[in-house]
Amino acid sequence: MNSLVKYGFVLVAGAVLGLGLSQLQQPSAESADPTAPDPDAPLYWVAPMDANYRRDEPGKSPMGMDLVPVYPSGNDTGVVEISPQVVNNLGVRTTRVSREILHEEIRSVGYVQYDQDSLIHVHPRLEGWIEKLYVTAAGNPVERGAPLYDLYSPELVNAQEELISALRRDNERLVQAAEDRLLALQLSEDFIVELKRSGQVQQTVTFRSSQKGVVDNLNIREGFFVGPNTTLMSIGALDEVWVEAQVFESQAALVKLGQPVTMHLDYLPGRKWQGQVDYIYPTLDASTRTLRVRLRFANSDGELRPNMFAQIEIHFEDKQPRTIIPKEALIRTGSQDRVVVALGKGRFKSIAVKTGRISNTQVEVIEGLSEGEEIVVSAQFLLDSESSKTSDFLRMDHDGGDRQNHKPKSEHTPGGSHHD
Repeated sequence: MNSLVKYGFVLVAGAVLGLGLSQLQQPSAESADPTAPDPDAPLYWVAPMDANYRRDEPGKSPMGMDLVPVYPSGNDTGVVEISPQVVNNLGVRTTRVSREILHEEIRSVGYVQYDQDSLIHVHPRLEGWIEKLYVTAAGNPVERGAPLYDLYSPELVNAQEELISALRRDNERLVQAAEDRLLALQLSEDFIVELKRSGQVQQTVTFRSSQKGVVDNLNIREGFFVGPNTTLMSIGALDEVWVEAQVFESQAALVKLGQPVTMHLDYLPGRKWQGQVDYIYPTLDASTRTLRVRLRFANSDGELRPNMFAQIEIHFEDKQPRTIIPKEALIRTGSQDRVVVALGKGRFKSIAVKTGRISNTQVEVIEGLSEGEEIVVSAQFLLDSESSKTSDFLRMDHDGGDRQNHKPKSEHTPGGSHHD
């Protein structure tokens, strides 16, 4: 009996000793290393409006806003997760990638000019003196057939006398030769008919405008001696005008003949003129790296005047649908272009994209996005900073709700303070 009691005592003592060793080899949670980092603690605090402003503890940003805690989140590199309250405070807006026609406008400036196809320069075809000038200043309008100047020329007097002499001789060959000479000297057929009827030589001859337009480059006054090498004046028609604009080299390939053009003038704010591309010059300006483009506009009311400053919009519309995003959604850096993709449930990720044509409001995406994906169009710079500058998921949670990898709500206050 005594041996049996001793044997039981030995078994109980061994069990107690084994339990103690087991507890020593597996320390409890209370005896864990207090210096080990808490995996649920925030990595740092960041200003909601400035991703570069970071602190190791809660506080206020330079703008007076509560700093947002940033937590480690999962294993997906580059994803940012934000609580709904922070999404609302940041004003995050999203849209979907679409597949549509790219509407592009090439903006430029230019100056109104005469239609060079209808601009004429007035030269006398013989020497003489300006006896009377009917046009007194540049810019005066003239009608077709309106008198311009009276010219006295001994050579012109001799040409008239030759015609009268041929008529008196009744020599048809000489008459025809004399008439041809007068026509070559720019005398009108009406003048020749009247000369043949009256038989009176005119000492001074009135020369008239061959078209309707505006006088420009008036270089003579009454009494001037002129010759065939003298440019008396120019007359430009204003039924149509040219506008010469310049297009940057990067947009030169988009300009085609016949493209529609819209023009605005400071002279008449709020009014628009519709024209088209009339000619594309074959060379680029070496100093400005721009391409000259000639545009044509109708001007039946005469409101467009030479040397007016014009603002130009050349409309380009591609026939092929392309992957399009709003221009405001694109983040451009020196090395790459990026877009922030909304993954759902407050999760965002910045990705690199390859862009094509860029208009005033749209961007063509060649690689990186597909139709239907949701992207961020506002407040994306903070999201991009958090996503692209880190190698792991970051979670920004303003209210600190009960979520995975977060401490309980009681340990985080909305003001960003942290209670032990």
